[in-house]
Amino acid sequence: MLETRTHPSESGGPAPRHRATPGRAPATGDPTTPPAPDLTVDALVDATPASRDRVVDLLRAVSICVVVLWHWTFSILGWQDGRLTMPNPIGDVPGLWAATWLLQVMPLFFLVGGYANLAGWESAVRSGAGARAFLSRRFGRLLRPVAIYVATWTVLDLALRAGGGRSVLDWGMVVFVPLWFLGVYAAVVALVPVTARLHATARRATVAALAAGILAADLARLGHGVESVGLVGSALVWVLCHQLGYWWRDGSLVAGGRRRAWTLVGAGLGALVLATGPGPYAHSMVAVRGEATSNMFPTTACIAALAVLQLGVVLLLRPRLSRWMERRRPWRVVVAANGVAMTVFCWHMTALVAVVGLVQAAGFSLGGEATTGWWLARPVWLVAPGAVLAGLIAVFARFELPRRR
Repeated sequence: MLETRTHPSESGGPAPRHRATPGRAPATGDPTTPPAPDLTVDALVDATPASRDRVVDLLRAVSICVVVLWHWTFSILGWQDGRLTMPNPIGDVPGLWAATWLLQVMPLFFLVGGYANLAGWESAVRSGAGARAFLSRRFGRLLRPVAIYVATWTVLDLALRAGGGRSVLDWGMVVFVPLWFLGVYAAVVALVPVTARLHATARRATVAALAAGILAADLARLGHGVESVGLVGSALVWVLCHQLGYWWRDGSLVAGGRRRAWTLVGAGLGALVLATGPGPYAHSMVAVRGEATSNMFPTTACIAALAVLQLGVVLLLRPRLSRWMERRRPWRVVVAANGVAMTVFCWHMTALVAVVGLVQAAGFSLGGEATTGWWLARPVWLVAPGAVLAGLIAVFARFELPRRR
């Protein structure tokens, strides 16, 4: 997702509208720099330009890690009408919804994606490449690991059905949870040639129009029962989150310093408090079992407000995180993690389902409720899927790892 194979020389050069000053967001690399002759992790680390904003790469890796850990440890696995389900315990513990204001990292995915995609677009424009070349390169990186994932599961499903078993589409759609998000992200990437130009010519008007459209869609759906506008509102939310990443990339937010960062934090947090308190929105930023409404499906203005809050927090932490990323060891871990990020994202639910099968084959019960025993078993559901995922990475990471040009 996003720019998952992060060769340090491939994320675009300096934003054309700003000079490189201490207050501006640094560039993420020089596209004219030749690739390292040996694409090992250490070679990629050594090739990292001093101008690269390494915090972007760090947040990409952290976000994927949070998604994986959430699915593994916060899923109450069970069977309902022959289907494997995985609701979360948010509704079972009073006040636990507050954790979703921190752990719902989908907006952060799109913020980082906006930064990386604008950098890539600027690089394409400077080199004379058109929209087709930009999109071909972006989708090539995004879709190759996904295609391998889908093809593998298609073959496995056909084998299961030929052997008299049930199709995965009948019992285990949870293995395809990552695909809905990748579809949304791919649509947003396809719009980059348009949204990047809008940012260059009318960035304030673009954000204002997106925000107005989101609020109008929510009003029509929540206030007047027009459910058909839910998908429109959802699309506008993710485009807005991605568009905010452009503001980070062009340096205007970084130049505002801590005051502007605190303004974003206050605006995002204030909007969430008002929307989920006296407002009509659910408190949780993820779907909760038993609740009639959700902020994720369809996606509401609360997710856009959460993106503003997260962007403000990132800008506050960015100086300290940048200094930390200058150290070789943590930066090496980030480079290595981003090298297999799409593989991890695609296959982590398969690892979870494999452990479910092993647990049941051994005669143990999945539970199905957030009891004390369920909470005590959380470490098991972290280590066991992790071991399976390590094996899957060993097999499938080759389709994602950086290659020489």
